[in-house]
Amino acid sequence: MRNMSSTIRTHRAVTTLAALLAGALALTACSSSDNGKKGSGGESGGAAPTGSTVSLPKLNGANLEIAAVWTGQEQKNFKQVLAEFERRTGAKVTFVPAQDPIINFVGSKIAGGQPPDVAMLPQPGAIRQAVQRGWAKPLGPDALKELRKNYSQGWQDIGKVGGKQYGMYYKAANKSLIWYNAKVFQNANAKEPKTWKDLLAAAQAVFDSGVTPFSVAGADGWTLTDWFENVYLSQAGPQKYDELAQHKIKWTDPSVKQALTTLAQIWGKKDYLAGGQDGALQTEFPASVTQTFTGGDQPKSAMVYEADFVQVNIGETKAKVGTDAKVFPFPAVGSTTPVVSGGDAAVILKDSKAAQALVTFLASPDAATIQAKLGGYLSPNKNVPVPAYPNAVQQKIAKALIASGDDFRFDMSDQAPQAFGGTPGKGEWKDLQDFLKNPTDVAGTQAKLEKDAAAAYGSGS
Repeated sequence: MRNMSSTIRTHRAVTTLAALLAGALALTACSSSDNGKKGSGGESGGAAPTGSTVSLPKLNGANLEIAAVWTGQEQKNFKQVLAEFERRTGAKVTFVPAQDPIINFVGSKIAGGQPPDVAMLPQPGAIRQAVQRGWAKPLGPDALKELRKNYSQGWQDIGKVGGKQYGMYYKAANKSLIWYNAKVFQNANAKEPKTWKDLLAAAQAVFDSGVTPFSVAGADGWTLTDWFENVYLSQAGPQKYDELAQHKIKWTDPSVKQALTTLAQIWGKKDYLAGGQDGALQTEFPASVTQTFTGGDQPKSAMVYEADFVQVNIGETKAKVGTDAKVFPFPAVGSTTPVVSGGDAAVILKDSKAAQALVTFLASPDAATIQAKLGGYLSPNKNVPVPAYPNAVQQKIAKALIASGDDFRFDMSDQAPQAFGGTPGKGEWKDLQDFLKNPTDVAGTQAKLEKDAAAAYGSGS
């Protein structure tokens, strides 16, 4: 499910996006203007089919494999995109289910002499590793043309290594959202919070009404890194965020202590977490969502933090997004509301006309629009028509992401070497799970984080 460089610019710009997002989420309707552009996206094929924006070559007889960690409905939806590529080109595409961390999965496939043609890598750090190890191939002229036409400079830049384009971010995530059970909030007379102090007040009101405030997916370490990043970005600011992301400052820095101490105001309250700390550590991400939106007005929890893709899991319950399940931007902990993004990038591992054509297609509005209509997906492609998204909430989130241009911060753990920021049971994932278990040990957690970061950044793995 998870996912998705030195992005991006100024404190003011982040504040601007936060305001945009807050305003967008507050709206009850969304503009239906279609900003999709028509054009010919490639040089290598014939005329594009009617209504499409990209020309693709005929690839009859070509066989391709594309690997990603996506499962369930997300995988099913992506296969519909691949089916359209097959229909247009005559190629045959096989989806290869991968395990996290996908860079290790790719490495084992390459060692066995059977790499997939294309892999979806969530982390800029993983793209760098794939390039450094000689696995990744640069994007060709058709894919580059499509990318430049449809993506902001910031989204292009995070797929580059050494100034050359290796990754194309097909999927984005807005990772600064908290979803809540509307009935519980109504019964508790709780208000959508704008600040961390407001969030604590809303949590107390919910608790007083007889419902546990938060569901935390502690079994999945990546959700804990996302919690930390939102608190840290808002509290320490964009410059410190970039420095910590690049390990230019240590995890023993006072700014990290402040963020962990702030997190402990929620993680340290056993009664605020569904199942307490022990229960949270046994809760995987899908269950953290579904237990918030089942049980009527007496669910196991009132709120769950995570990205826009939470909607896929809400879809497994009877709750309706926009009425039963509502959302607010992650509250401001410091002077600004944080805006953290993630994503999954298509990277070519076996260069061929067919592999280049597949990435060209994925960079087009045609591919992203198919998956946008199916829900639980967000594209950084600025030429996907906003009305393609299936509900008002998803439309607002998409509109805010595109309106932000380059003014966002990419997920910090995804920028880190895989051994630190992207491996189950290791590095930051494990250290924050240990902190969730014992939120009083701020100094010990900082020391472990710094030790693991130093080892991973030093080796580049």
